[in-house]
Amino acid sequence: MTEEENPNIQQTTETINQPQQQDNNNDQKKFFKHALRSTLISIGAIVLIILIGGYYYTRSHISISEAKPIIYLYPEEQMEISVKLGYPKNITCSYPNYVDGWNVIANPDGSLIDTNTGRQLYSLYWEGDAKNTSISNDGFVVKGEDTLTFLEEKLAILGLNEIEAEEFIVYWLPKLQNNKYNFIRFATMDEINSMMPLEFSVEPDSLIRVLMEYKPLDKYMEVKEQQLMTPERTGFVVVEWGGTEI
Repeated sequence: MTEEENPNIQQTTETINQPQQQDNNNDQKKFFKHALRSTLISIGAIVLIILIGGYYYTRSHISISEAKPIIYLYPEEQMEISVKLGYPKNITCSYPNYVDGWNVIANPDGSLIDTNTGRQLYSLYWEGDAKNTSISNDGFVVKGEDTLTFLEEKLAILGLNEIEAEEFIVYWLPKLQNNKYNFIRFATMDEINSMMPLEFSVEPDSLIRVLMEYKPLDKYMEVKEQQLMTPERTGFVVVEWGGTEI
């Protein structure tokens, strides 16, 4: 007897096949769920790798603009001296105009005379592009309202006298104090020298270079506190300070 002749046979067959179809559907759902989970995990891992790699690539290869580095010269007696920047092609602005270096007569009080123009100066100014090759997570997170006290303290540790520190603060304080927080870090001497070496016709006894890196923050973040060293300031002293937003 066929299923058409006996409807009960068809109903029985459908009843037998129904659990098998449900099992197949459940297996398919499990398969697709597992595949979706694996895909999402893979995508998440790729994104994480890109973010981590991008952070270190950016931190180690970012091109930065060094803002307002100025150089002071304090010889023990009046001398004529030539000052050169190691990567002149990276200079974007300078005063006096940089042409194969600066040639000046320097006095113990820091006053300078440009031998090319005869103009009296108190410092040498330049700005330029540089490649930051450092990878470091140390520094300071400072409230905007605490910037003044922070800079007065840290610049003294880094070797600036009060006049140099005042000029640094007058330039940078307006850029920092209105931010909620700032991440601040001072580049090491090795880092600064790799970004822009300085050359002198008469080598200084003491070379002090201060480069502040900063980044505005919306909220506080924990960082390892940077350890600062106080340089010697004796004999023929050269001081440079500048900064950059990262």
